[in-house]
Amino acid sequence: MDRARALAAPAQPARPAVHGPADRTDRQRPHPGSPQLNAAPADQIRLLDVQALDTRLSQLAHKRRTLPEHEEIQRLETDLAQLRDLLVAAQTEESDTAREQTKAEQDVDQVRQRAARDQQRLDSGAVTNPKDLENLQSEIASLAKRQGDLEDVVLEVMERRESAAARAAELGERVEAVAAKVQDATGRRDAALGELDAEADSARKERETIAAAVPADLLKLYDKIREREGGVGAAKLFQRRCEGCRLELDITGLNELRAAPADEVVRCDNCRRILVRTPESGL
Repeated sequence: MDRARALAAPAQPARPAVHGPADRTDRQRPHPGSPQLNAAPADQIRLLDVQALDTRLSQLAHKRRTLPEHEEIQRLETDLAQLRDLLVAAQTEESDTAREQTKAEQDVDQVRQRAARDQQRLDSGAVTNPKDLENLQSEIASLAKRQGDLEDVVLEVMERRESAAARAAELGERVEAVAAKVQDATGRRDAALGELDAEADSARKERETIAAAVPADLLKLYDKIREREGGVGAAKLFQRRCEGCRLELDITGLNELRAAPADEVVRCDNCRRILVRTPESGL
């Protein structure tokens, strides 16, 4: 009867086994969308060399963008453009006053010639009528005053022309000086860019050589993480600390890493970067 009851009783579900923090079923759970990879320890360490070169290339690109000569040239070119505008304005004023001076001098010459003709008529004795003589003398006096006024205009225009010419000459010298500074800064910038580009080309070639020896699936994962995590896809575990996020692993994480096979590609639980173990990891 007892045996029959036992056979009739419903089956009880199996109780799950309890695993410690170092157990494989509970250790380094794959991140969603990130399947577990395996790679030889040497390949994982080689990935750090790739990361170092990528970091260097990023540094070179940043240095290329932020060369002090860029800002210096921009400032100098702004100053140069302003000086050239001022120079054009001064040269235009000088040209305008030159034409104004020519016109004023022509006016003076016309009045002078007319006064000379009137004086010649007066001196010739051809005009005998007292009224005509009075009118002629009055006109000569009026022309003399007009000539004096026009000569004052000529002097005033000449002063403005000389001032504009002096200002144009000064601005011309300043334009030449700033243009020389732009040329010097441009030469220094181009030399610095040449050095940086040469160093970057060398680093890119070295990266290609080292990356070619890294398994394709590992390199693909690294590039994906690096793009997402600001240029750092793999970090060394140094003295129990992830060099990617600079956080020290807790005891549970350390135990998991100690238990993980050497060829297992592990990830930092905090920053999700590939975590490369070395003899300096402190495990």
